[in-house]
Amino acid sequence: MSIGTPEELEALRAAGVVVRRVLEAMKKQIRPGVTTAELDRIGRETMEANGARSAPASVYGFPGANCISVNDEAVHGIPGDRALREGDLLKLDVTVEKDGFMADAAETIAVGAVTAEARRLISCAQRAFQKAMLVARAGYRVSEIGRVVEREVRRHGFSVIRELGGHGIGRTIHEEPRVPNYADPEARQVLTEGLVIAVEPIIAAGSGKALLACDGWTMRTADGSPAAHYEHTIVITRGAPLLLTA
Repeated sequence: MSIGTPEELEALRAAGVVVRRVLEAMKKQIRPGVTTAELDRIGRETMEANGARSAPASVYGFPGANCISVNDEAVHGIPGDRALREGDLLKLDVTVEKDGFMADAAETIAVGAVTAEARRLISCAQRAFQKAMLVARAGYRVSEIGRVVEREVRRHGFSVIRELGGHGIGRTIHEEPRVPNYADPEARQVLTEGLVIAVEPIIAAGSGKALLACDGWTMRTADGSPAAHYEHTIVITRGAPLLLTA
């Protein structure tokens, strides 16, 4: 969506605040032994306490309040009885709806001590996002975001997962434009002031090829390599974008 009034911006900010609260509440409980279902319950209760609800559940019928993915699972992991282990890479992806507006963010968290490669992968996803913010501005094309993301990811020896990427957001989860994490020549749309998008580098230590798991939801790397995900909902301006979920 494109923001047309100050009231719309405030409503989106309010949704972004809830996303951040949900993420922080779940992060506090991350430890070896906790299950992804337990984390999801904490997230759902935090949403409800803040007058919000799960957007994936309401829009798509996702079988959980939050997408919680582990290791080679890149996105859309279903919460369940899986207990976290020391060394896991945990991805928390939160999208809420509050008063008719939606916001979306994701982080990758190390569970206890992880490998040096895993630490580099997490940092790379975050750096790719920060680099993208330099071109996520009015007047640039959407493809510039992907070009910058992929260049940063490749520079560190990793791969973007091309099947997955960012998107417009606001009144529903996935709106135009599509925001790929590579220089897609078809992503020609020019970013305009007030446009709301989710920028989300989703990267892997291996080839970057992804497959849909047999549960019909989870996207995982085809070669079993670990994946990382970092995302914020932003508003395009003429200068630095506004981060609604920071």
